[in-house]
Amino acid sequence: MSYQHAVVWIDHQHATVIDFSVDDQHVAVVEREEGGQRQVHRKSGLPGSGKPAPDHHFYDEVAAALGDAREILIVGPGVAKQELKKDLDQRHKALAGRVVGIESADHPSSGQLLAMAKKYFKRIDALRGEG
Repeated sequence: MSYQHAVVWIDHQHATVIDFSVDDQHVAVVEREEGGQRQVHRKSGLPGSGKPAPDHHFYDEVAAALGDAREILIVGPGVAKQELKKDLDQRHKALAGRVVGIESADHPSSGQLLAMAKKYFKRIDALRGEG
């Protein structure tokens, strides 16, 4: 089934993707593989930013979970949401073109995330004259 909207909540360890239409929804959870860097400790005198490299495999799985949704909202705490968008821009251009917004959100439940997304997309559709 093709869903019209999708919302992804992401941090550096997991992502929750909810794709939905008016009457139906599908929830997918993507977990970062074990062995991923859990905490960053920067040591003085070492070159580099002290940040782990982007986990392209994790972002590929999130992209696959987003499927063919027509519009995508990315939410989450911290910078993971911007990192996902940057990865989509570089490696999944067609999917990146369907991202309509990036918003901050702490740790909502799936129900809260879905309600937030429905409200966001309703506002977007109204602005476009579709709702």
